[in-house]
Amino acid sequence: MKLSEISSKDVINDEDGVKLGRIADAEIDVASGKVLNVSIYRNFKFLNLFGNKDTVQIPWNKIIKIGNDVIIVENSQKIKENTQK
Repeated sequence: MKLSEISSKDVINDEDGVKLGRIADAEIDVASGKVLNVSIYRNFKFLNLFGNKDTVQIPWNKIIKIGNDVIIVENSQKIKENTQK
């Protein structure tokens, strides 16, 4: 799967179905080739030109399912609190 394919999907909290944002970027371990984290946009400012303070890091192991339209992530109070700021 390509980053461009998952970046168009909404990221959803598994506990309450709240939309957290959309995939903006991914952090990859060069040595192993594994995805470590994904960054999600919390707000959809025009191309996020105003900095990256509206992004939140989600560990790859918190992703439960990547579906056709959405990505479901394990509930994390920290993620939820950061996306509400």
